[in-house]
Amino acid sequence: MAEIGIDIDQAKSFLDRGQLIGLPTETVYGLAGNAFNESAVLKIFQVKNRPSFDPLIAHTNSLEKVKTFVKDIPDVALDLAEAFWPGPLTLLLPKKKRIPLLLTSGLKTVAVRIPDHPITTELLEKLDYPLAAPSANPFGYVSPTTAHHVQDQLGEAIPYILDGGPCRVGIESTIIGFENNKPVVYRLGGKRIDEIEKLIGTVRIRTNMSSDPTAPGMLKSHYAPVKRVVIGDLEELIPKLNPLKVAIISFQKDYPEVPENHKFILSKTGNIDEAAANLFSAMRKMDKTAANCIVAEYVPEIGLGKAINDRLKRAQA
Repeated sequence: MAEIGIDIDQAKSFLDRGQLIGLPTETVYGLAGNAFNESAVLKIFQVKNRPSFDPLIAHTNSLEKVKTFVKDIPDVALDLAEAFWPGPLTLLLPKKKRIPLLLTSGLKTVAVRIPDHPITTELLEKLDYPLAAPSANPFGYVSPTTAHHVQDQLGEAIPYILDGGPCRVGIESTIIGFENNKPVVYRLGGKRIDEIEKLIGTVRIRTNMSSDPTAPGMLKSHYAPVKRVVIGDLEELIPKLNPLKVAIISFQKDYPEVPENHKFILSKTGNIDEAAANLFSAMRKMDKTAANCIVAEYVPEIGLGKAINDRLKRAQA
Protein backbone atom coordinates (compact mmCIF):
# COMPACT_ATOMS: atom_id res chain seq x y z
CA MET A 1 0.00 0.00 0.00
CA ALA A 2 1.30 3.48 -0.88
CA GLU A 3 2.98 5.39 1.91
CA ILE A 4 1.46 8.81 2.67
CA GLY A 5 3.98 11.45 3.68
CA ILE A 6 5.50 14.87 3.13
CA ASP A 7 9.01 13.85 2.06
CA ILE A 8 9.62 15.78 -1.17
CA ASP A 9 13.03 14.20 -1.80
CA GLN A 10 11.54 10.73 -1.52
CA ALA A 11 8.79 11.70 -3.96
CA LYS A 12 11.43 13.04 -6.38
CA SER A 13 13.42 9.82 -6.09
CA PHE A 14 10.45 7.74 -7.24
CA LEU A 15 9.74 10.13 -10.14
CA ASP A 16 13.39 10.19 -11.24
CA ARG A 17 13.25 6.39 -11.52
CA GLY A 18 10.21 6.49 -13.79
CA GLN A 19 7.70 5.58 -11.11
CA LEU A 20 4.40 7.29 -10.30
CA ILE A 21 3.27 9.12 -7.17
CA GLY A 22 0.14 10.82 -5.90
CA LEU A 23 0.48 14.55 -5.28
CA PRO A 24 -1.76 17.44 -4.24
CA THR A 25 -2.73 20.51 -6.20
CA GLU A 26 -5.20 23.24 -5.34
CA THR A 27 -7.75 21.54 -7.62
CA VAL A 28 -7.59 17.76 -7.04
CA TYR A 29 -4.89 15.16 -6.31
CA GLY A 30 -2.92 14.02 -9.34
CA LEU A 31 -1.31 10.75 -10.43
CA ALA A 32 2.09 12.06 -11.45
CA GLY A 33 4.94 10.84 -13.60
CA ASN A 34 7.77 12.28 -15.71
CA ALA A 35 6.05 13.85 -18.74
CA PHE A 36 9.20 13.40 -20.88
CA ASN A 37 9.38 9.68 -20.07
CA GLU A 38 7.06 7.74 -22.38
CA SER A 39 7.26 4.68 -20.15
CA ALA A 40 6.09 6.70 -17.14
CA VAL A 41 3.28 8.26 -19.19
CA LEU A 42 2.17 4.81 -20.31
CA LYS A 43 2.05 3.69 -16.67
CA ILE A 44 -0.36 6.55 -15.90
CA PHE A 45 -2.77 5.33 -18.56
CA GLN A 46 -2.41 1.75 -17.30
CA VAL A 47 -2.85 2.52 -13.59
CA LYS A 48 -5.91 4.69 -14.25
CA ASN A 49 -7.26 2.35 -16.95
CA ARG A 50 -7.58 5.56 -18.95
CA PRO A 51 -8.22 5.37 -22.72
CA SER A 52 -5.25 6.52 -24.77
CA PHE A 53 -7.41 9.00 -26.71
CA ASP A 54 -7.91 11.14 -23.57
CA PRO A 55 -4.90 13.52 -23.29
CA LEU A 56 -3.04 14.42 -20.09
CA ILE A 57 -1.95 17.75 -18.58
CA ALA A 58 1.73 18.63 -18.07
CA HIS A 59 2.49 20.47 -14.81
CA THR A 60 5.52 22.60 -14.04
CA ASN A 61 6.47 25.57 -11.87
CA SER A 62 7.55 28.40 -14.17
CA LEU A 63 6.82 30.02 -17.51
CA GLU A 64 10.49 29.63 -18.40
CA LYS A 65 10.20 25.85 -18.09
CA VAL A 66 6.99 25.85 -20.13
CA LYS A 67 8.87 27.54 -22.97
CA THR A 68 11.31 24.60 -23.12
CA PHE A 69 8.60 22.16 -24.26
CA VAL A 70 6.12 24.31 -26.21
CA LYS A 71 6.81 25.91 -29.60
CA ASP A 72 4.93 29.12 -29.07
CA ILE A 73 2.79 31.00 -26.57
CA PRO A 74 0.27 33.35 -28.24
CA ASP A 75 0.04 36.84 -26.77
CA VAL A 76 -3.41 36.19 -25.29
CA ALA A 77 -2.14 32.96 -23.72
CA LEU A 78 0.79 34.84 -22.25
CA ASP A 79 -1.60 37.40 -20.75
CA LEU A 80 -3.61 34.58 -19.17
CA ALA A 81 -0.49 32.81 -17.87
CA GLU A 82 0.94 35.96 -16.32
CA ALA A 83 -2.38 36.80 -14.68
CA PHE A 84 -3.53 33.39 -13.46
CA TRP A 85 -0.47 31.15 -13.00
CA PRO A 86 0.07 29.55 -10.60
CA GLY A 87 -3.60 28.60 -10.43
CA PRO A 88 -6.45 26.43 -11.74
CA LEU A 89 -6.03 27.34 -15.41
CA THR A 90 -4.72 25.03 -18.15
CA LEU A 91 -3.62 26.29 -21.58
CA LEU A 92 -3.45 24.25 -24.79
CA LEU A 93 -0.21 25.16 -26.56
CA PRO A 94 1.69 23.77 -29.59
CA LYS A 95 4.10 21.14 -28.31
CA LYS A 96 7.74 20.44 -29.05
CA LYS A 97 8.93 16.93 -29.95
CA ARG A 98 10.20 16.25 -26.42
CA ILE A 99 6.57 15.88 -25.28
CA PRO A 100 5.53 12.30 -26.19
CA LEU A 101 2.56 11.96 -28.52
CA LEU A 102 1.15 9.46 -26.02
CA LEU A 103 0.72 12.27 -23.48
CA THR A 104 -1.24 14.41 -25.96
CA SER A 105 -3.17 11.47 -27.47
CA GLY A 106 -1.58 12.29 -30.83
CA LEU A 107 -2.60 15.95 -30.78
CA LYS A 108 -0.15 18.68 -31.76
CA THR A 109 -1.01 20.69 -28.65
CA VAL A 110 -0.11 19.95 -25.05
CA ALA A 111 -2.23 20.96 -22.05
CA VAL A 112 -0.05 22.87 -19.58
CA ARG A 113 -0.51 24.46 -16.19
CA ILE A 114 1.36 25.71 -13.14
CA PRO A 115 -0.42 24.44 -10.01
CA ASP A 116 -0.81 26.52 -6.87
CA HIS A 117 0.12 24.25 -3.97
CA PRO A 118 3.22 24.84 -1.82
CA ILE A 119 4.40 21.23 -1.43
CA THR A 120 3.96 20.47 -5.14
CA THR A 121 5.60 23.76 -6.13
CA GLU A 122 8.62 22.80 -4.02
CA LEU A 123 8.76 19.41 -5.73
CA LEU A 124 8.43 20.88 -9.24
CA GLU A 125 11.24 23.35 -8.52
CA LYS A 126 13.57 20.37 -7.97
CA LEU A 127 12.66 18.65 -11.25
CA ASP A 128 14.14 19.26 -14.70
CA TYR A 129 11.03 17.77 -16.35
CA PRO A 130 7.30 18.54 -16.14
CA LEU A 131 4.88 16.11 -14.53
CA ALA A 132 2.02 14.48 -16.38
CA ALA A 133 -0.66 14.38 -13.69
CA PRO A 134 -4.30 13.57 -14.37
CA SER A 135 -6.57 13.09 -11.37
CA ALA A 136 -5.41 10.19 -9.16
CA ASN A 137 -8.44 7.93 -9.48
CA PRO A 138 -9.60 5.08 -11.72
CA PHE A 139 -10.72 6.51 -15.05
CA GLY A 140 -14.22 7.98 -15.03
CA TYR A 141 -14.64 7.93 -11.24
CA VAL A 142 -14.89 10.86 -8.83
CA SER A 143 -11.65 12.85 -8.54
CA PRO A 144 -9.74 12.66 -5.22
CA THR A 145 -9.42 15.69 -2.95
CA THR A 146 -7.41 14.13 -0.08
CA ALA A 147 -4.37 11.85 0.10
CA HIS A 148 -6.52 9.10 1.64
CA HIS A 149 -8.89 9.23 -1.35
CA VAL A 150 -5.86 8.38 -3.52
CA GLN A 151 -4.70 5.62 -1.19
CA ASP A 152 -8.17 4.06 -1.12
CA GLN A 153 -8.29 3.74 -4.90
CA LEU A 154 -4.73 3.54 -6.22
CA GLY A 155 -2.72 2.72 -3.11
CA GLU A 156 -1.76 -0.73 -4.32
CA ALA A 157 -0.47 0.57 -7.66
CA ILE A 158 1.89 3.36 -6.55
CA PRO A 159 4.59 3.62 -3.87
CA TYR A 160 4.07 7.11 -2.45
CA ILE A 161 1.52 9.89 -1.98
CA LEU A 162 2.55 13.42 -1.04
CA ASP A 163 0.06 14.70 1.54
CA GLY A 164 -0.93 18.33 1.10
CA GLY A 165 -4.20 18.22 3.02
CA PRO A 166 -7.66 18.72 1.48
CA CYS A 167 -7.69 20.47 -1.91
CA ARG A 168 -8.69 24.11 -1.66
CA VAL A 169 -10.57 24.43 -4.99
CA GLY A 170 -11.88 20.88 -5.27
CA ILE A 171 -12.67 20.71 -9.01
CA GLU A 172 -10.29 20.47 -11.95
CA SER A 173 -8.74 23.39 -13.79
CA THR A 174 -10.41 25.46 -16.48
CA ILE A 175 -8.95 24.58 -19.90
CA ILE A 176 -8.49 27.17 -22.64
CA GLY A 177 -7.27 26.53 -26.17
CA PHE A 178 -6.90 28.82 -29.17
CA GLU A 179 -8.58 28.61 -32.56
CA ASN A 180 -7.35 31.19 -35.07
CA ASN A 181 -5.70 32.91 -32.09
CA LYS A 182 -9.12 33.26 -30.41
CA PRO A 183 -9.49 31.77 -26.90
CA VAL A 184 -11.92 28.87 -26.50
CA VAL A 185 -12.91 27.25 -23.20
CA TYR A 186 -12.81 23.46 -23.53
CA ARG A 187 -13.45 22.61 -19.87
CA LEU A 188 -15.13 24.65 -17.16
CA GLY A 189 -13.20 24.50 -13.92
CA GLY A 190 -11.58 26.23 -11.00
CA LYS A 191 -10.80 29.53 -12.76
CA ARG A 192 -13.99 31.52 -13.10
CA ILE A 193 -15.05 32.59 -16.59
CA ASP A 194 -15.94 36.11 -15.43
CA GLU A 195 -12.37 36.62 -14.19
CA ILE A 196 -10.99 35.39 -17.53
CA GLU A 197 -13.33 37.62 -19.55
CA LYS A 198 -12.46 40.62 -17.40
CA LEU A 199 -8.88 40.21 -18.61
CA ILE A 200 -9.26 39.22 -22.29
CA GLY A 201 -12.89 39.88 -23.21
CA THR A 202 -15.64 37.46 -24.15
CA VAL A 203 -14.56 33.85 -24.70
CA ARG A 204 -16.34 31.09 -26.59
CA ILE A 205 -17.31 28.08 -24.47
CA ARG A 206 -17.05 24.72 -26.22
CA THR A 207 -17.47 22.16 -23.45
CA ASN A 208 -19.37 19.68 -25.60
CA MET A 209 -19.58 16.11 -24.37
CA SER A 210 -17.40 14.11 -26.73
CA SER A 211 -16.07 10.63 -27.46
CA ASP A 212 -13.16 12.20 -29.35
CA PRO A 213 -11.82 14.87 -26.95
CA THR A 214 -9.52 17.69 -28.01
CA ALA A 215 -8.67 18.40 -24.35
CA PRO A 216 -8.81 16.55 -21.02
CA GLY A 217 -12.16 16.34 -19.25
CA MET A 218 -14.43 16.54 -22.31
CA LEU A 219 -15.78 12.99 -22.27
CA LYS A 220 -19.53 12.62 -21.88
CA SER A 221 -19.42 10.28 -18.90
CA HIS A 222 -16.85 11.37 -16.33
CA TYR A 223 -16.38 12.27 -12.64
CA ALA A 224 -19.03 9.66 -11.82
CA PRO A 225 -19.74 7.61 -8.68
CA VAL A 226 -20.56 3.91 -9.01
CA LYS A 227 -24.16 4.59 -8.04
CA ARG A 228 -26.52 6.07 -10.60
CA VAL A 229 -26.80 9.86 -10.35
CA VAL A 230 -30.11 11.64 -10.98
CA ILE A 231 -30.26 15.44 -11.23
CA GLY A 232 -33.53 17.19 -10.56
CA ASP A 233 -35.65 19.43 -8.36
CA LEU A 234 -35.18 18.03 -4.85
CA GLU A 235 -38.31 19.81 -3.60
CA GLU A 236 -40.35 17.77 -6.04
CA LEU A 237 -38.37 14.53 -6.00
CA ILE A 238 -37.84 13.84 -2.29
CA PRO A 239 -41.54 13.45 -1.34
CA LYS A 240 -41.84 10.81 -4.07
CA LEU A 241 -38.79 8.82 -2.98
CA ASN A 242 -38.03 6.38 -0.17
CA PRO A 243 -35.48 8.33 1.93
CA LEU A 244 -33.84 5.05 2.98
CA LYS A 245 -33.10 4.08 -0.62
CA VAL A 246 -31.66 7.33 -1.96
CA ALA A 247 -28.71 9.54 -1.06
CA ILE A 248 -29.13 13.31 -1.43
CA ILE A 249 -26.64 15.99 -2.44
CA SER A 250 -28.21 19.42 -1.96
CA PHE A 251 -26.71 22.83 -2.52
CA GLN A 252 -27.82 24.65 0.62
CA LYS A 253 -31.08 23.28 2.01
CA ASP A 254 -31.42 20.54 4.61
CA TYR A 255 -34.08 17.84 4.21
CA PRO A 256 -34.91 16.55 7.73
CA GLU A 257 -36.88 13.58 6.37
CA VAL A 258 -33.66 12.13 4.90
CA PRO A 259 -31.36 10.29 7.37
CA GLU A 260 -28.16 12.16 8.24
CA ASN A 261 -25.92 9.49 6.71
CA HIS A 262 -27.86 9.69 3.43
CA LYS A 263 -27.42 13.40 2.74
CA PHE A 264 -24.69 15.95 2.10
CA ILE A 265 -25.19 19.73 2.01
CA LEU A 266 -22.54 21.33 -0.21
CA SER A 267 -22.70 24.71 1.56
CA LYS A 268 -25.14 25.61 4.34
CA THR A 269 -24.33 29.30 3.72
CA GLY A 270 -24.85 29.07 -0.05
CA ASN A 271 -21.16 29.71 -0.79
CA ILE A 272 -20.37 28.51 -4.32
CA ASP A 273 -16.63 28.13 -3.68
CA GLU A 274 -17.32 25.98 -0.61
CA ALA A 275 -19.77 23.91 -2.67
CA ALA A 276 -17.09 23.32 -5.32
CA ALA A 277 -14.54 22.26 -2.70
CA ASN A 278 -17.05 19.77 -1.22
CA LEU A 279 -18.53 18.34 -4.43
CA PHE A 280 -16.29 15.31 -5.00
CA SER A 281 -16.14 14.46 -1.28
CA ALA A 282 -19.94 14.55 -1.27
CA MET A 283 -20.13 12.15 -4.23
CA ARG A 284 -17.69 9.75 -2.57
CA LYS A 285 -19.50 9.80 0.77
CA MET A 286 -22.92 9.26 -0.78
CA ASP A 287 -21.51 6.52 -3.02
CA LYS A 288 -20.61 4.52 0.13
CA THR A 289 -24.13 4.57 1.55
CA ALA A 290 -26.62 1.72 1.23
CA ALA A 291 -28.74 3.87 -1.11
CA ASN A 292 -29.70 2.63 -4.56
CA CYS A 293 -28.94 5.94 -6.26
CA ILE A 294 -27.75 9.51 -5.65
CA VAL A 295 -30.16 12.38 -6.22
CA ALA A 296 -28.63 15.84 -6.61
CA GLU A 297 -29.57 19.31 -7.78
CA TYR A 298 -27.87 21.90 -9.93
CA VAL A 299 -26.43 24.95 -8.15
CA PRO A 300 -26.81 28.61 -9.19
CA GLU A 301 -24.69 29.31 -12.28
CA ILE A 302 -22.59 32.05 -10.72
CA GLY A 303 -18.84 31.90 -10.22
CA LEU A 304 -17.81 28.24 -10.09
CA GLY A 305 -21.46 27.18 -10.35
CA LYS A 306 -21.15 26.45 -14.08
CA ALA A 307 -18.20 24.14 -13.42
CA ILE A 308 -20.05 22.34 -10.61
CA ASN A 309 -23.06 21.79 -12.86
CA ASP A 310 -20.78 20.53 -15.64
CA ARG A 311 -19.38 17.86 -13.27
CA LEU A 312 -22.88 16.89 -12.13
CA LYS A 313 -24.06 16.59 -15.74
CA ARG A 314 -21.15 14.30 -16.65
CA ALA A 315 -21.65 12.24 -13.47
CA GLN A 316 -25.29 11.72 -14.46
CA ALA A 317 -24.30 10.72 -18.01
